[in-house]
Amino acid sequence: MKAAVLREVKGPFRVEEIELDAPGPHEIRVRTVASGVCGSDLHVLLGDNPWTMPIVLGHEPAGIVEAIGSDVRSVSVGDAVVACSSAFCGHCGFCAEGRTFLCGGMETLRAEGEPPRLRKGGETVQQFAYLSSFAEEMLLHENSVVRVAKEMPLDRACLLGCGVLTGVGAALNSAQVRPGETTAVIGCGGVGLSVIQGCRIAGAGRIFAIDTVPWKLELAKKLGATDTILASEGDVPERVLEATRGGVDYAFECIGHGATVRDGIRMLRSGGTCLLIGLMPTGKEFSFPGFDLVLGAKRVMGSLMGSNRFRIDIPRLVGFYLDGRLKLDEMISERIRLEELDGAFARMQQGTVARSVVVFD
Repeated sequence: MKAAVLREVKGPFRVEEIELDAPGPHEIRVRTVASGVCGSDLHVLLGDNPWTMPIVLGHEPAGIVEAIGSDVRSVSVGDAVVACSSAFCGHCGFCAEGRTFLCGGMETLRAEGEPPRLRKGGETVQQFAYLSSFAEEMLLHENSVVRVAKEMPLDRACLLGCGVLTGVGAALNSAQVRPGETTAVIGCGGVGLSVIQGCRIAGAGRIFAIDTVPWKLELAKKLGATDTILASEGDVPERVLEATRGGVDYAFECIGHGATVRDGIRMLRSGGTCLLIGLMPTGKEFSFPGFDLVLGAKRVMGSLMGSNRFRIDIPRLVGFYLDGRLKLDEMISERIRLEELDGAFARMQQGTVARSVVVFD
């Protein structure tokens, strides 16, 4: 099969023929139909989050089940599925509590001594985030996929596996935004635009979209933002505090920068919560104003993958799309071929796309 293999930090991607092993008892082989291009892939490409190479990146896929292992019961051959990096074991304490996104999924990997899922001749090719979707096929544990309705277009369904799940989930699951509450979203990329939609679906009274790129703010308004702020035009927290007469209930930081985390805390009303969603480079630290945090009884919390239970949440998001509440078509800036990945990541860094989607024949 063809796959985009990354052999060195900063690339380029090389489209190569590699081999996929046969499914084990709890594994499935999926033909990739589409895969979103996500910022977490970019962190690996740039070396911010180091991984062993060679590796096949990609972790936002949808596809069709082609083969299943002997003990697979959750899907059948021919099913349309969305895969998610929140793979879960099903029996640890977190899984028993219903917080499968915290499981870590290590038991879904192949054990030491077993053949690798991906290889090229005698060379092991690393699988990324349990998935590796920049390839024509994937070999996955069944606990990393969920079946979706056949009427759901898979080139849009792929976005649900990471960016949309993370953003909408941050609003609905992590923050549990209530009708009438005020929110601010810092960074209007794929995740931030999804947070905005989650806040709208939750019934937020005001939703501030904050970014440095005017066209992203225009798109944010189409997806549900009630107010937009161009960050280059002055003190953002002060403008939010003035517009709300005291601050927002929730600020969602979707970039992963210390300066914007501090801005998120500043723009909170007393008792408000700043949620950290943007992935920071490994080892990165930031400071925040302790005096304001204590006297304002403010909270700072991380939101991992939208606190998801993806086998419940992704079908629900499919329903939201099919009934018109969740807008996905508007988030896709371009559809590309596997050979065009280098350009897609360049455009991501330039801020000229919301989401790129790799489509396969």
